[in-house]
Amino acid sequence: MSTAPQPSFRLLPGSPESPVLLHVPHGSRTIPGEVRGGILLDDGALERELDHITDCHTAELAARAAAASPVRPWCLVNSLSRLVVDPERFPDDREEMRAVGMGAVYTHTTHRERLRAPDVDEHPLLERYFHPYARAVTEAVDARIAATGRAVIVDVHSYPTAPLPYELHGTGPRPPVCLGTDPFHTPPQLRSLAETAFAGFGGTGVDSPFAGTYVPLEHYGTDRRVAALMIEIRRDTYMTEPGGPAGPGLHALAGALVELVGALSRPSSSPDIRWT
Repeated sequence: MSTAPQPSFRLLPGSPESPVLLHVPHGSRTIPGEVRGGILLDDGALERELDHITDCHTAELAARAAAASPVRPWCLVNSLSRLVVDPERFPDDREEMRAVGMGAVYTHTTHRERLRAPDVDEHPLLERYFHPYARAVTEAVDARIAATGRAVIVDVHSYPTAPLPYELHGTGPRPPVCLGTDPFHTPPQLRSLAETAFAGFGGTGVDSPFAGTYVPLEHYGTDRRVAALMIEIRRDTYMTEPGGPAGPGLHALAGALVELVGALSRPSSSPDIRWT
């Protein structure tokens, strides 16, 4: 954890001709000091919560894949823990995870314990961290559209082998790789390319235990130039749970992500192909 002010994101440039944006929203454990003061957990409990809630090693996974890709994708990486704000939640009542205290600003933990005081004012956190992050993703997507005519967001996540109490849909299948889709922004060709790339890890599933994918609100449901897919990797495939070191699986997963990025960067996946 950090006590100094931290930028909330890093945009790592890729090739000008790449339409791909690797998005890593939940891989950091960093909590600025001014935010730590509003969290009720003691240091030990907070470290345990970070073990459970952080998508460990996903930033490294994206970085390895980007470095190895012939056409380097762009990467936008959240520099702060999702316990600061969760940039992928709706910031209002549209967010179903508010039901368990895990909207854009979490009030409860993965085990449904109190994280922040009941009277927490979410507004300063949203203004300081959430909205600038949302603008950054929007600008990164707009830049890919301007440069290539399209943008493909690949959202890189991980999830625990066993369900945690906060999960609203934790009783469904938990495949080694879960592909989160959106009916508007995930064309069948994109899903098929991901299924092929990640076929070697024991199977892929769709929208279980986590569904959907991240698209900036300015494009959401209206702009077909933006395609998106969430990659949820079960943590036992590449690391020691809950918050331990990565193993050799991380290298293999990076190779699969390189394959997917390469397929998305080829002319065969250009805008003149109907992704419907």
